[in-house]
Amino acid sequence: MQTALKRILDVTLAAAGLAATAPLQAVIAAAIRLDSDGPSLFRQPRIGRHGRPFTMLKFRTMAKAAPVEFNADGSTRVVAGDARVTRVGRILRGGLDELPQLMNVLRGDMSLVGPRPDFGDPNALYSPSERRKLEVRPGMTSLAAVLGRNEASWRQRVAIDLCYLEQWSLLLDLKIVVATLCLPIGVHPFELHRVVEGRVDLGAPASAPHARA
Repeated sequence: MQTALKRILDVTLAAAGLAATAPLQAVIAAAIRLDSDGPSLFRQPRIGRHGRPFTMLKFRTMAKAAPVEFNADGSTRVVAGDARVTRVGRILRGGLDELPQLMNVLRGDMSLVGPRPDFGDPNALYSPSERRKLEVRPGMTSLAAVLGRNEASWRQRVAIDLCYLEQWSLLLDLKIVVATLCLPIGVHPFELHRVVEGRVDLGAPASAPHARA
């Protein structure tokens, strides 16, 4: 029952979000095209539910011809002052560039909340126990993201994802959504670290995973 309600909530909030942000997304798309050559959207294959691939949408934040380096989870490797990032891209990175994924949610490729989608061959990436994260749709935001673990090792984030799945509820999803919206203003409204307390080390992030071509 909760799973069906989660999908209804996803569709309702994604549709409302698209309607509310449509003018902003149109302005962003135009700004990207005016700022640099290339399309406004960046499309990338990711691992979806049950290991099926899908195309994840983002606003393009790098120059069209710039070589793109990937972390093990498929996220783009970017450092401070990276010359590949466009002027508009510097403004978008960190949240606004993810807005097109509301369309992925409506299509059923993603959920508002869930493990962030990885990149590559699921059979090579995951151990049998880790493949449980493929039983659900990947999310626009995740528990790992609101805990500030985007710079952690890939294995650490998988461990956080598994803790999320074991304790999942609609209430937990709503808390993660609210926490995600509060992060830009530096507010942490819930003690979400308790979900992984004693199970995942939330100390200093481990070294970044190797880049994947």
